[in-house]
Amino acid sequence: MSIAYKQNEKGVRPWGTWEVLAILEKGIVKRISVLPHSSLSLQLHHHRQEHWYITLGTAQVTLGEEKRILSFGESVDIPKETKHRIENLTDNPVEFIEIQTGEILDENDIVRFEDIYNRV
Repeated sequence: MSIAYKQNEKGVRPWGTWEVLAILEKGIVKRISVLPHSSLSLQLHHHRQEHWYITLGTAQVTLGEEKRILSFGESVDIPKETKHRIENLTDNPVEFIEIQTGEILDENDIVRFEDIYNRV
């Protein structure tokens, strides 16, 4: 397994922020904050699966062709090779915990299909 993140590493993106909370034997745990009226890109990963647990606010999650609303305490599993996105359609911040597991855990394993910030 290849992990490119470091403990306590942080990142700022147009949609909000992320922070590595823990490096595990077979994965990583991040806290992700999404600004009001912002969204992550519609994307998939070839080498990892993810689990998202909402800790603040209400978000719209796209999983494959399905869209669902998740609020505090709700979660979703995202299998490898599945298109997904989280959108904050509200006036308040959204936070969630992301647990990544898989063979390769780094930013290079992101395939973007749609991105409102025009990233590739």
